[in-house]
Amino acid sequence: MSRVVVVGAGINGVTAAIELRGRGHKVTLIDPGPLPHPLAASTDISKAVRAAYGADEDYTALAERSIRLWRKWNEEFGVELYHEVGVMFVRRREMKPGDFEHESFKIFERRGHKIERMNSARAWKRFPAWNPELYRDGVLELEAGYAESGRVVGTLIERAKSVGIRLRDGVRFFRLDEGADGVKGVVLDDGQRIAGDLVVMTTGAWTPYLLPFTKKFFRATGQPVFHLKPRQPELFAPECFPVFGADISTTGYYGFPVNRDGIVKVANHGPGREMSPDSPKRVVTSEEHESLRKFLSYTFPALADAPIVYSRVCMYCDTHDGHFWIARDPERQGLVIAAGDCGHGFKFAPVLGKMIADAVEGKLNPILQKFRWRPEMVAGSGTDVARSKGNP
Repeated sequence: MSRVVVVGAGINGVTAAIELRGRGHKVTLIDPGPLPHPLAASTDISKAVRAAYGADEDYTALAERSIRLWRKWNEEFGVELYHEVGVMFVRRREMKPGDFEHESFKIFERRGHKIERMNSARAWKRFPAWNPELYRDGVLELEAGYAESGRVVGTLIERAKSVGIRLRDGVRFFRLDEGADGVKGVVLDDGQRIAGDLVVMTTGAWTPYLLPFTKKFFRATGQPVFHLKPRQPELFAPECFPVFGADISTTGYYGFPVNRDGIVKVANHGPGREMSPDSPKRVVTSEEHESLRKFLSYTFPALADAPIVYSRVCMYCDTHDGHFWIARDPERQGLVIAAGDCGHGFKFAPVLGKMIADAVEGKLNPILQKFRWRPEMVAGSGTDVARSKGNP
């Protein structure tokens, strides 16, 4: 049994901690708190859960496993954390080979998914909030939806406590505790040391700032998120307004149906603004507000003048190739980093812990080859790759 220190109690950290504890390790999970951390990417009202990944069938297969486990989590926790309302990605023109939507559709057909093609007036009639004259084609993935992300993290934190994980919230990581034989724990900002045989850094967009040597691999970017209060909430009910990506490779806009509080969430994944997660500039700009209103005016006319009741900047931890980074550091024995591509990680929550734990234990897991340590990758140019995968 190893002593494992997991730094960061977002979705990566808490799922890894639970899995490692289940494998017999002594686990300490640390986070500055409060939990769920209000600034973490994991913390919001919703995150998309879908298997559409363009031509990247590895992610589709991983998402299939994840969606089955999301359903099991609903049963296990006795609460509907995952809502299977469907996810559709649509375009303003007919889908063509090479398009994210077209490649997703072809893989779905081959793998036997329940899907519908959004290329007829009859199909669009079911979704009255949309401008049917603008969006012409796409794919509706029926066995997909969204997870209530903040509630999920909170639920998993309670699970972590119940299985014997030592939770240290209210403390801040300062640096790795390194010796001649490798990493032997962490040092907190008050000078306190927490010893560990292995340290797992699951700190999302904070990673390149907490571990400066990773700045060549990761780039932290801020993306705008808006919560709107529609005047006609019935138009945005899940049965007629599934999770969507609206010509996302071009516009970057995606969103979610109205929730129990009457809120419709619309967000953008574009080039973003490079910044520290703790930056005072982490606020939605007037330009981002204007862009949203323009998008709503031609896509969802009934939402165009809806009040914005909340906005935030969600932080992404981008990699050059748009893939996760779940690997041991070859230069620092005892260190594992699980970060990268925060834009699409949450949907894989039920399988994240196993992947990270396998990396910690050095177990064979074919998908980890895709997420290996990649020193040849340089951060900063992954936006086009991310969009080609339809992030979120």
